[in-house]
Amino acid sequence: ALTEPQAGSDPAAMRTTAVKKGDRYVLNGEKIYITNAGPAHVFTVMAITDRSKGVKGISAFIVERGFPGFSVGKNELKMGMHGCSTAPLAFSECEVPAENLLGAEGMGYVQAMKTLTAGRVTVSARCCGMMDKLIEQCIDYMKVRTQGGKKLAEHQGLQWMLADMAVSRDAARLLTQRAIDTLMLGERGTMEASVAKLYATEALGRVVDAAVQIHGGMGYMREAGIETTFRDARIVRIYEGTSEIQRNIIAGQLLKDQ
Repeated sequence: ALTEPQAGSDPAAMRTTAVKKGDRYVLNGEKIYITNAGPAHVFTVMAITDRSKGVKGISAFIVERGFPGFSVGKNELKMGMHGCSTAPLAFSECEVPAENLLGAEGMGYVQAMKTLTAGRVTVSARCCGMMDKLIEQCIDYMKVRTQGGKKLAEHQGLQWMLADMAVSRDAARLLTQRAIDTLMLGERGTMEASVAKLYATEALGRVVDAAVQIHGGMGYMREAGIETTFRDARIVRIYEGTSEIQRNIIAGQLLKDQ
């Protein structure tokens, strides 16, 4: 749990604190948009243990659902992704045993960045799978739907749309595979993960929009299932680091001193 009302893409603005008192840490603050918070029993929570150190003062804690002073809010009503819950967390004088500190004090930001790097690759792979399904649906529809006296599959304009969808999907898959290979070699993979995440998520946006267009009015109706994917696809350019943050990371990696 990292995101807060005032700290989304900027973790340095985090306000949740953890103060050491004897053999415990006392947490105060709130988190928002926490995926699967509804059914979860154990949470990894980032909190400030030393504000003077900036992001190097962020630490990670294992918080169990039943800890006094810890509560999970109501499930948020979202545009898409209805298959998983998203809810806020609140900490009010929440006592966490010192042994629940995950790693050393001040290592929370590093741990979060490592998790985000792997998460970005996972999101990229999921985008590839979603594009696979969309292209398959479009192919099936184009082969049976007739307009202007011929199948949609015979209209060159739609053929080009389908071709562009496939190129975007394949490029995303190759970038994702490169990121996976980098991580499997034990390398940091910051650049590769951000490149894959940026391209794959934006490619999915283009592909799902084209899928709606190819299906026409049917693509806008729930029975085709395309509009569900359209809504689900929008979040991937936001969570695990927005597209703008990915561009910042990529540029930073390119410009840093070797």
